[in-house]
Amino acid sequence: MSTSLAPERSPSTRAERRYQRTRPVGAVVAILIAVEVISAFETSMMYAALPTFARVFEADASAVGWTVTAFLLVAAASAAVCGRLGDMYGRERVLMFVLACAATGSVVSMAFGTLEAIIAGRAIQGVAGAILPLCIGLAREHLPAERVPMAVALISGSAVAAGAASLLVAGVLIDLGDWRYIFVVAAGYALVCLFLVEAVLPWRRRTARRQPIDVVGAVGLAVSVASVLFGLTQSRSWGWSDARVLGPIVLGAAVFACWVWWELGRTSPIVNLRLLAERNVALTMLAGVALGVGPIGVGTMIIPIIMQSPATAPFGLGLSPTYAGTLSFVGAMIGMAFTPVAGRIAAAVGARTSLLLGSVMFLVACAGFFFFRASVIGMTLLVVAVSVATAFAYTALPNLLVESVPEHNTSEMAGSQTVLRTAASAVGTSLASLLLASLVLPGTATPTVAALGAVCAMLVLSCAVTIGLGSAIRYRRA
Repeated sequence: MSTSLAPERSPSTRAERRYQRTRPVGAVVAILIAVEVISAFETSMMYAALPTFARVFEADASAVGWTVTAFLLVAAASAAVCGRLGDMYGRERVLMFVLACAATGSVVSMAFGTLEAIIAGRAIQGVAGAILPLCIGLAREHLPAERVPMAVALISGSAVAAGAASLLVAGVLIDLGDWRYIFVVAAGYALVCLFLVEAVLPWRRRTARRQPIDVVGAVGLAVSVASVLFGLTQSRSWGWSDARVLGPIVLGAAVFACWVWWELGRTSPIVNLRLLAERNVALTMLAGVALGVGPIGVGTMIIPIIMQSPATAPFGLGLSPTYAGTLSFVGAMIGMAFTPVAGRIAAAVGARTSLLLGSVMFLVACAGFFFFRASVIGMTLLVVAVSVATAFAYTALPNLLVESVPEHNTSEMAGSQTVLRTAASAVGTSLASLLLASLVLPGTATPTVAALGAVCAMLVLSCAVTIGLGSAIRYRRA
């Protein structure tokens, strides 16, 4: 009697199949867009839930605001650190880890039913801040060079549209059921995206020599970014003179100075600071900062203020939150429709042109906030203009990095750009809040027309600076 043995199955067969997959360009882009949506949804969904949390947990605005702050602090640090790790050890692997954290954070947030658990879960979810840099790197890694500008435009544009849509979706989920539903949906969607990355997305074998992880650099960057952002975000409620604001900012700045010294001495740093000395990279980063201080950061704050302030106030349209939210959502969808146009322009004549077009539209819209502050039609048109300008800006900034940095540094630089823009947005909103709080009607907290004019002037100045920086960028085909 003979016994036949089944052929031995290699334990790495399934893993090897990942590297043998081929997918059409459209399928790869669709997967990356689907994955990026979870990051945008988790970033914005909490704004719709803040009033509910304040009522359910009987907490004040500063307490429930930590559900947003905790996410943003981790997201900013994660964008740079996980972006670099993706460049070094495989963006697909790091993306799976990030999506797993997003799902875990949602489970933690809804499982215990306390505000403290939600804040802890939101901090875990904050790792999802690295999704956009990783997706941009994957687009450059898997797609033909001539398709990359359009893919980056669609991925970045989807982040803007999904951010606006998440407010509407989260509001509907809360109204129809319970606040836990937003976390159920977020967790389920993160798991679906995890499956798409593991079982559908093509993987690329890492050919570069593995390098040691710069643990000190990663921790130092996370601490410095989180400390500075904590101080900036809390300055709106505590004031700039409060030691709880100045202390973390000073500490973060000191840690950052030590971090720069450490990184410059490493052969495999967590962020290659020497790339920032390259002309186009430096100008692109500064342009992102200028837009963050200006329309990208402050626009999302000032538009609802103008729309929802009472018509009896010095300025305001007196619209309901639902009406104002619907107008913003429609504007975002129109902006999303223009992302292919911005991508085609970036592919044909360089992303600098997209940046300049977006900056000019921003400038016109920001000036219009002051002159059309009493017109519903005028403000509606300006919301659309801001959305289109945002689509152009979000298309141009990552594409300018694609044109200027090596492929293996793409996610790292995109993550660093996200960190700088996030910090700049915190500075911009703090300055705008200070202006609105300083110029008020006597004996009230109601901002005056002069306060709106000061904010609009700040926004116009930031747009003009961006135009100057963009004009100095040299065209370079990716």
